Amino acid sequence: MLQAQLQVQRADDRYRGGDPPAGIDTRHAFSFSGHYDPDNTGFGLLVACNEERLAPGAGFAEHPHRDLEIVSWVLEGELTHEDSTGRTTTVRPGELQRLSAGSGVRHVERNAGGAPLRFLQMWLVPGVFGRRPEYEVVRDGTVGKGYALPGTDARLSVHRPRAGERVTLPPAPFCYLHAVAGRLTISGAESATLAPGDAARLRRGPEPLDPWGPTVTTVTAEENAEFLLWEMGGEPTYG
Repeated sequence: MLQAQLQVQRADDRYRGGDPPAGIDTRHAFSFSGHYDPDNTGFGLLVACNEERLAPGAGFAEHPHRDLEIVSWVLEGELTHEDSTGRTTTVRPGELQRLSAGSGVRHVERNAGGAPLRFLQMWLVPGVFGRRPEYEVVRDGTVGKGYALPGTDARLSVHRPRAGERVTLPPAPFCYLHAVAGRLTISGAESATLAPGDAARLRRGPEPLDPWGPTVTTVTAEENAEFLLWEMGGEPTYG
């Protein structure tokens, strides 16, 4: 019986992309654009987790999206967003940006400030296709308590445990953890230590799951730390 499977991806193992001469440095967690790995196309509903680093003045020219949930979390600097609805916003550290592309939207993302910009951009498969596009910026307090991505079986939370503190991961079939700062130790059926930029994928099953049984997994901060956690109920369903 499958209880839990833990897979760790080190920061240095991510595929490096972007356009360095243009000030764009991207580290991809999954197959993306010109990089294709048939064994690494997604996890749960998550199909992209890119760490984007933009030099001052650099950015992505206007481009289209359709039927994607695009979630951005700013780590440092300021992200300027413009889209085809005429909206322009600036997203800062500790703020979450959600763009539900739905039936189609075009947008621009750039670093309009004078300091380097670093942010995570995560793409998820929507629960319903062809919806009207939506956009929102969510403040840190909401994400800290857990942010349910509308129309999907996915929830994002940010955790900032102090040294020695422990966080119990939820008994979801799919958990994706991205270490932002500090060193973390994952303990359960399998164990691993994460440094900033590392990610862990924890898959559990079959249901029903006993949250206090052999699949329980905890994350302990070896020093003051921060990590993002996606918990997802399943994989994409098409058709």
